[in-house]
Amino acid sequence: MQAWLLPSLSGLSALRLAEVPDPTPQPGQVILSVAYAGLNPADRYLSEGQYPARPAFPHILGRDGLGNIIALGEGVRGHALGDKRLILRTDVGVNTWGTFAEEVAVAAESLVPVPAGWTDQQAAGAPLVYITAYQALTQWGPLPENCVTLITGASGGVGSAAVQLARRRGAHVVALAAADKAATLTELGADRVLGRDADLVAALGADSVDVVIDVVGGPQFPALLAVLKSRGRYAVSGAIAGPIVTLDLRTLYLKDLALLGGTIQDSEVFGNLVSYIERGEIRPLVAATYPLAEIAAAQEAFLAKRHVGKIVLVP
Repeated sequence: MQAWLLPSLSGLSALRLAEVPDPTPQPGQVILSVAYAGLNPADRYLSEGQYPARPAFPHILGRDGLGNIIALGEGVRGHALGDKRLILRTDVGVNTWGTFAEEVAVAAESLVPVPAGWTDQQAAGAPLVYITAYQALTQWGPLPENCVTLITGASGGVGSAAVQLARRRGAHVVALAAADKAATLTELGADRVLGRDADLVAALGADSVDVVIDVVGGPQFPALLAVLKSRGRYAVSGAIAGPIVTLDLRTLYLKDLALLGGTIQDSEVFGNLVSYIERGEIRPLVAATYPLAEIAAAQEAFLAKRHVGKIVLVP
């Protein structure tokens, strides 16, 4: 089969299209013929060595995707040849070869049917970002009543998912994004849209926000803590503006803030998300679809941040 191989921790620009052996299913695995694959920030982080995991090289990236089953390993139940299946969040694309290929081997327990009402493109791009946003919002318990929730990177996959999920829970949502994304984010549920580089204290006031969902990091981190109320909550699930930040510990302890990471998937998360989507309460957004052969152009579009939602690749 053909696949995009990463030869080392040398960035996405090092990806090369190559012929590799077709995968063979191990016990408990199935082989999918990949129809769509989602592009995620984690692909870039892993390719540059900014991820805790260190795969064996050469490696195939790609954490999201769906396709049809073309082979079954020993002991697989509940799946049949030809079934269309969606990959939930697993170690696919991290510890095992991922979906930037014509075929991928996946543990059968990590596959589910495509939820009713979803297009294939939506399904391929939804799991990682929606699960991440859900965990960031809920892992410490329900949102405070009538809470003000500030979401950075709101036009990206995780950010746009967080806007919808926070709004669904009755939050007053403040989204940070480029000005040309304001109309779309308002439609998704944002009550107010501020520029990515806005002076947050001037715009919102100190001690005015209950919850911050941050996928950006970088130099704006101190301002995010400054606008949090006493006993406010800060959850981070990305660092596209930079992973190293300045923290004044006095702000942390004098305001009794909770600082949390938000990536681990609890068992009930995806079922809840499916029910929200099937009831029309949230909707996965596909910003663009690129052939997998144009992965470099897709990555450039991703880094340009001119899109709202997910970018999906077609092998």
